[in-house]
Amino acid sequence: MLYAAASGGGAGGLTPILMIALLFVVMYFMMIRPQQKRRREAEQMQSALAPGDEVVTIGGLHGTVTVVEDDTVLLEVAPGVQTRYARPAVARVVKRAEAPEAETISEEVEPVKE
Repeated sequence: MLYAAASGGGAGGLTPILMIALLFVVMYFMMIRPQQKRRREAEQMQSALAPGDEVVTIGGLHGTVTVVEDDTVLLEVAPGVQTRYARPAVARVVKRAEAPEAETISEEVEPVKE
């Protein structure tokens, strides 16, 4: 009888460990993984900054990127007013700079006069 009671309690000791492991798995998929994805997307956006992009900083300042350096960007916040920010301070890109269109040399054919 004493042996039966001891063997039944062994399964009960494993349940809390499984619950804690399940909690960690749920936390990973609900909190940690999405946060890593957002951080990766932010790093890609910040590395793709180019002159002419209209951006918003984490402080809410709107400006246009004029110069991009290794760790900093120079933003024009008003005509003739430029401020320097760290790349991670850029929260989002409002409008990407339009890529310069490739100029094609087209030969215009003049009508033949008869």
